[in-house]
Amino acid sequence: MAVAFTFPGQGSQAVGMGKDLADAFPEARRIFQEVDDALGENLSKLIWEGPEEALTLTANAQPALMAVSLAAIRALESRGFSLKGKVAYVAGHSLGEYSALAAAGFVSVADAARLLRIRGNAMQAAVPAGEGAMAAIIGLEQVDVEAACAEAAKGSVCQIANDNGGGQLVISGARAAVELAAKLCTEKGAKRALMLQVSAPFHSALMAPAANVMREALAGVARNAPVVPVLSNVTVSPTSDPDEIARRLVEQITGRVRWRETVEWFGANGVTTLYEIGAGKVLSGLARRINRDIATGSVGSAAEVEAVLAALA
Repeated sequence: MAVAFTFPGQGSQAVGMGKDLADAFPEARRIFQEVDDALGENLSKLIWEGPEEALTLTANAQPALMAVSLAAIRALESRGFSLKGKVAYVAGHSLGEYSALAAAGFVSVADAARLLRIRGNAMQAAVPAGEGAMAAIIGLEQVDVEAACAEAAKGSVCQIANDNGGGQLVISGARAAVELAAKLCTEKGAKRALMLQVSAPFHSALMAPAANVMREALAGVARNAPVVPVLSNVTVSPTSDPDEIARRLVEQITGRVRWRETVEWFGANGVTTLYEIGAGKVLSGLARRINRDIATGSVGSAAEVEAVLAALA
């Protein structure tokens, strides 16, 4: 039985997340303190008390979700669990890739928090407010969505940003182009084409300025070979080479999150159980729609920590 750990992305945040872990495990509480110290602010208070509107801001949500995921990892480790030897692969959805890498020792928790704050600010600043958009397309073949994007772009940017599986694709780019592509997708037979309430056109070519910022930021942090291979969002292949990982993280800013292919890769390479580490159960739900042969579980509370320790003993 091979196990993979997956780490959630933006959208999984909720006020109060991780508080149960911090109360039950001193090691988990220390993660939140590390993140607070790294950012020079009390992000923990925002995570646990809100307000939700502030927690949802990209620059806050990204380090906050990483903190909860790493708190769960530290809770497991405090009870003798070791990622190396117990887990075959790790992967994360968008910002979750940073959580996966921090869990595997590629960067420190403090550096991961700072990188995600820089990433969130850079992504927000890359495109003026209101000029970009994203839309979820449900129930339409990828080739038809790509054709709609190409037809709508007309010299601007419109592309698939996320292939989440289960018939869900997310498109991203210039607002007018995305709105037109969503309309075209509906005409082509999509079950739904839903404009998303996001602050920027993530994972599109419009994010190129943010990619340049992250290239410089990643060059300035200490990087180690992760203790388990990390599957990249943009290549869906595992690597433990620190320089290659950094290059892939830069590409990820403008590239597609290939989550359906990631779960399919796990299934083809012997993974029988996926655990979602941190807030929410979004990735578990996607995994069940992509490959029903892979069992799923989550580690976001003290009770779930105990359950996973028992299952993986």
